[in-house]
Amino acid sequence: MMHPHIRRSALVASAVTAALVAGGATAQATGDTYDHTASATVFAPNPVQQLGDQSLTDQKDADYPALAGAYRSVRLTNLDGSGTLTGKYVVVKSKTGTPARAVDGAYPAWHRDADQFEQVMGYHWVNTAQAYLQSLGFGSTLRPVNQRQIELRIDQYGGDNSFFREDKANITLGKGGVDDGEDAEVIVHEYGHSVQDGQVPGFGTTLESGAIGEAFGDYLAVAVTSWATGVPTRTPEACVADWDSVSYTRTAPHCLRRLDGTKVYPADLVGEVHADGEIWSRALWDIRTALGDRRATTLIVEAQFAFTTDVTFRDAALATVAAAQRLYGAQAASATRAAFVARGIL
Repeated sequence: MMHPHIRRSALVASAVTAALVAGGATAQATGDTYDHTASATVFAPNPVQQLGDQSLTDQKDADYPALAGAYRSVRLTNLDGSGTLTGKYVVVKSKTGTPARAVDGAYPAWHRDADQFEQVMGYHWVNTAQAYLQSLGFGSTLRPVNQRQIELRIDQYGGDNSFFREDKANITLGKGGVDDGEDAEVIVHEYGHSVQDGQVPGFGTTLESGAIGEAFGDYLAVAVTSWATGVPTRTPEACVADWDSVSYTRTAPHCLRRLDGTKVYPADLVGEVHADGEIWSRALWDIRTALGDRRATTLIVEAQFAFTTDVTFRDAALATVAAAQRLYGAQAASATRAAFVARGIL
């Protein structure tokens, strides 16, 4: 099953490096090492959020002066030392440009007018998302989450869309409008589908479970980018994919979707997973507001181990409340339940 995202009308590299710890299965043979690093240039997480400029546009991949302040130098970690973008948790493949290759421990400072820029973005933000999960204890004090090597395909899909395919454990990023590989929140959203598939293989077989998947992808995108780059001060934190969405939204702030909507269950169901997912994502957002990012995301992710491929909103909510109780006690469970009650789910 494909999980597309559908449109509607200073990075602290050392912290990321330190957060990545060994553990979990990879697609590589035992004995392979992924202890190499290399410098690279990325958006962190995207120009609209970094610069607070809602007037930015794609301009056909041009690297124009207004974007200059959005580029950041980072250190890529967990590389295999081959010079390619092959690492413990992600391997990047692209057919639209020469594969990125490091020279003497550094990738050239590519900008968005080079295909290799998106390759580097894809590697960095998947690796950072896994670092975030491990910083919460997954793989050390808690069971591992998605500690496998996934394949990230850059610009191999011509539409303005991206998707995860669990049958091949890969993510494909589209190139229509603003190329999806230029917005960290699009990349991490798709990684969210990989996370859930790693926890519950084949997750998302019904409208409600599919909506939960889209909602979690949006939530994880915001949680990871705020953790890695700081809570945005120039754009709303609840706004997802501020840069990617300039190509298909007309009003500012530009957002693919938001986490702080007002939809309730079942009155606002429309039978479309992205739209219905905004009910679930608002509940997750309220849990995060009540408990803070670390506790909220930990219990949200931990709860997903108890989901089924076709889980309903109600059963998923009950599993999430149970995880809150188990991990943090009655007060956290009460706050978690209240978030789902407010949305009409419980």
